[in-house]
Amino acid sequence: MIRTVALVLIGLMASFSPARAEAGWSHYGGDAGGTRHSIAAEITPGNVGELQRAWLYRTGDMTARADDMKYSAFEGTPILVAGALIFCTPFNEVIALDPGTGAEKWRYDPKVEGGYRPANQFVCRGVTHWADAAAGEGDLCASRLFMGTTDGRLVALDAPTGQPCLGFGMDGEVTIDPGMPLLTRSEFQITSPPVVARGVVVIGSAIGDNQRADAPRGTVRAYDARTGKPRWSFNPVARGAKDFPSDWQDGSAERTGHANAWAPMSADEARGMVFVPTSSPSPDFFGGERVGNNAYANSVVALDATSGDVRWHFQTVHHDVWDYDLPAQPSLVTLQRDGKPLDAVVQVTKTGLVFVLDRDTGKPVFEVGERPVPQGGVLGEVLSPTQPFPVAPPPLVPQKLSADDAWGLTFWDRNVCREQIAAARSEGIFTPPSEQGTILFPFTGGGANWGGMAFDPASQIMYVNTSRAAHIVTLIPRDKFAEAKAAEPDKEISPQTGTAWGMKRDILLSPIDLPCNKPPFGMLHAIDLNDGTIKWESVLGTVRDLAPVPLPWKTGTPNFGGPVVTAGGVVFIGAAMDNYLRAYDAASGEELWKGRLPAGGQATPMTYEWEGRQYVVIAAGGHSTSTTTLGDSMVAFALPD
Repeated sequence: MIRTVALVLIGLMASFSPARAEAGWSHYGGDAGGTRHSIAAEITPGNVGELQRAWLYRTGDMTARADDMKYSAFEGTPILVAGALIFCTPFNEVIALDPGTGAEKWRYDPKVEGGYRPANQFVCRGVTHWADAAAGEGDLCASRLFMGTTDGRLVALDAPTGQPCLGFGMDGEVTIDPGMPLLTRSEFQITSPPVVARGVVVIGSAIGDNQRADAPRGTVRAYDARTGKPRWSFNPVARGAKDFPSDWQDGSAERTGHANAWAPMSADEARGMVFVPTSSPSPDFFGGERVGNNAYANSVVALDATSGDVRWHFQTVHHDVWDYDLPAQPSLVTLQRDGKPLDAVVQVTKTGLVFVLDRDTGKPVFEVGERPVPQGGVLGEVLSPTQPFPVAPPPLVPQKLSADDAWGLTFWDRNVCREQIAAARSEGIFTPPSEQGTILFPFTGGGANWGGMAFDPASQIMYVNTSRAAHIVTLIPRDKFAEAKAAEPDKEISPQTGTAWGMKRDILLSPIDLPCNKPPFGMLHAIDLNDGTIKWESVLGTVRDLAPVPLPWKTGTPNFGGPVVTAGGVVFIGAAMDNYLRAYDAASGEELWKGRLPAGGQATPMTYEWEGRQYVVIAAGGHSTSTTTLGDSMVAFALPD
């Protein structure tokens, strides 16, 4: 009898333990540092094969936004706050669902206008939650949500009800001034969630590429989280001696835009720091009008959350002319070094390189060396002679493509690929763009992209997905640009106005629309951050939903979206260009399960516990520029009840 009572008490204690109570997902990246780790452990490698669909919710966009869906990507990751699962649609509607059933609780529509093609698609990756410690219990907007919109607004909503926070800005929103007239309304938008630290909400922006050198500034803006009043701004294009005295030459900073932060940011509340991943300056593929290394572009920039002052920065690409933006949230992790904890920032990149930095100083944890890179840019270009390469971890993707590497299903298409590669400059990573045509390998989609990485604090292993494909970038002399544009109106040919060169960008594909480089085209990697070694690599994705007939060839595919890892020892990821959510064994990399989705899962999943049951949820809406199946579903999986 005593033993029975003891077992019951132990069971009750476990069910109400702090660990179980905390198995939620309160931020876009799981936590404010973007580790994408959950302590939920009900689902394990031993039972993950039993997962089944628990519920499915449809936003209605396939009907209500039918004409705009062809310019959209459903990349949203929900958060679990205020007793609801809350996410944003590609058109910035915020929706709250019952976590156990998927039933709609409330919905808010900011009335984002359609009927045009945004430069970076209709996209909303997530919303951000903030609890106002100074507010009274039950006050409207004591618990609030922030979201940036495609049309450049910062919106604040009451988390329990979805009502606008009328004391924030003008009736619950701040309209952001891009600082200069736009070429079109598509040129400036917000695609990633803001962050909040020390009562300050910080937001970046996405700006259309390659239209002009004197483009909108990539300003990072901060507002009071209660009132919406401006607090500070930071321009990643350093202007003047106080910002960076010797980096930008000949006054070129004054006529250069971008270096914006379009990817998600991270926050460290205890340190009062915000970590910003910045993009390349404008335009992407010619830098002769912006001589110098171009700080703080292509950098992890640590800002003081209260003042906006730069605490430190680390540049991953000098004088970028390859569109190698920092595309992902800097992940804030704690490593064990020499028996002591070390707070670090881990930044994954499009180049497939991983930089591990001290969180307080920005100094590399693993040594980074400057290596010579190919030279000989077009007339007027001034390239950096070296680029930074970490000693560890090793590159996650191949960094050179030769004619001998050409691939195809038949001799015919392989030979076409071989000829395309042989005709272009291809001297390895950082080969400069050219009038001849230059192969960018990895392509401008990565390596890694906005899905970022996941980190298991127990094993010290990070998980990240990468793509393997190539672009051919060709520079076009200004006097030949109009002719080139007219000859190929359906190609990506952009003016780069204000420079001597326009540009053309093509994905390097065979005649049957498969990459010309050898498979696999998509991979999932596990890297031990104790020593920077790769523990395993697994192929990610099949061509089942890309081929004319459903062939389950496990070639891997280019991918958009990221992984999550759980204390149960499972890595969940969608991302690939087929309609599946997959589960991998975190220890071995073995694919254990895949759940069919109604559309492409080009989003990062999340997981949580609700009423004693673990759920895994992913947006299944596809990605219009990746030709995946479009849809408007949020799908949850769980073990049988």
